[in-house]
Amino acid sequence: MKRIAVLGSSGSIGRQTLNVVRKYPDKFEVVALCVNSNIEELKKQSDEFRPKVVGVTDDSAFFEAKSVFKNIETVGGKNALCEIAARKDIDILVVAVVGMCGLRAVMTALSNGTTVALANKESLVAGGKLVVDAAKKVGKELLPIDSEHSAIWQCLRAGNKRELRRIILTASGGPFFGKKKEFLKKATPQMAVSHPTWNMGQKISVDSATMMNKALEIIEARWLFDTYDIDYIIHRQSIIHSMVEFVDGSIIAQMAAPNMELPIQAALTYPDKMPSDAARFEFDTALTFSRPDEDTFILPHLAKEVLKMGGNAPCIFNAANEACVQLFLNNKIAFTDISIIIEKTLFAADIIAEPSIDEIYDTFDEIYGKLMRDYNSKGSSY
Repeated sequence: MKRIAVLGSSGSIGRQTLNVVRKYPDKFEVVALCVNSNIEELKKQSDEFRPKVVGVTDDSAFFEAKSVFKNIETVGGKNALCEIAARKDIDILVVAVVGMCGLRAVMTALSNGTTVALANKESLVAGGKLVVDAAKKVGKELLPIDSEHSAIWQCLRAGNKRELRRIILTASGGPFFGKKKEFLKKATPQMAVSHPTWNMGQKISVDSATMMNKALEIIEARWLFDTYDIDYIIHRQSIIHSMVEFVDGSIIAQMAAPNMELPIQAALTYPDKMPSDAARFEFDTALTFSRPDEDTFILPHLAKEVLKMGGNAPCIFNAANEACVQLFLNNKIAFTDISIIIEKTLFAADIIAEPSIDEIYDTFDEIYGKLMRDYNSKGSSY
């Protein structure tokens, strides 16, 4: 039986992780659950899964949690994630939180020799080298939960590292596929969060609309699979989740109907495959591909430049994006300003060649804080 902990258990990935656990109660034991502030959901989950410890990262919500969880160990505040990650009785730590808070928890778990199932983009984008080096040091493989990286991870089992020619990520194209800059200048937050395939949170939905999600995935893939040979293609149906091309020209694709529980289950049950109740693909849909419009959506190409820059450049890239997405959702900047501001910020910032984890956090705070101060003072763009 695998003992698991879920950081971000009240979010979409966290809940779907518990759906997988629910299907296989003889395979998994939930040791710990952690949320930001959703005490009501955490109470329901705790009553069902009986973890040894629960965590609440929001300080005010933690004060309430202490009266709700009287008969269970409760940890709280900004250190809650790391306190859970440091436990010795966890086999797999599922990191499903959003934001830079996930990086320290990932590093803590790896230093503890715990396997990490990763759905936190920021950990690999901002601290990729640190995370990969920590995993290698303890001989642990990072288990990707993101659908694209899970697909690549599964496809790579068809060959070996020296036979890889390139990784091919697939992208839905988001809600603005085919649109040009003149249209995008008038795009509203409501339009940007209307994803054609996936039901996601606002930040991730805006990332899909700008194609930043693919930019971040390119950076993640570089660290997960130790290669710079990464391309991407638009595939509107979201059936093929990504592909791998080997040196002989053969291309292996992983495909399934869109369902996040499949990559979650693949990570939790690895190296085994278990039955799933996911809907079967009926082969009644045409699968199409088209080249991305990099003149309009510049961020994936910019991500490759970020990788060449190295050091803390990916952290700068990520921090600028997080600030810009929030500013856009708050009607402080236009949709087309997002990529412009990110590019300007990246090339104006100082690059640290080999940043420590503290320098990564300092970089994020500096870039994010400056952009929020500068643009919040300018008023609405609408």
